[in-house]
Amino acid sequence: MQACEQASGLDSLITSVLQADLAHIQVQQNIDVRKISAWVALAAGPTMIAGIYGMNFHHMPELSFRYGYYMVLGVMVALTGFIYRSFKRSGWL
Repeated sequence: MQACEQASGLDSLITSVLQADLAHIQVQQNIDVRKISAWVALAAGPTMIAGIYGMNFHHMPELSFRYGYYMVLGVMVALTGFIYRSFKRSGWL
């Protein structure tokens, strides 16, 4: 009877240890997914702007404005910097 209770106690201890390990693994995976998502978001802004400008419309701001391309590149850098700073503050990066 005592051996059966001891085996039952050890079984419950092993189950608890395995659940704690699984919880630790899930927390690490969540951290990894947040970092990957943050890096993808950093690339999304410039990709969207470059995609729009790659459509070759007839009436685009840079065609009539001398510094249009520099302004668009500045917007891309500012957007990426803002997103990076936001994710860095929140702890995602």
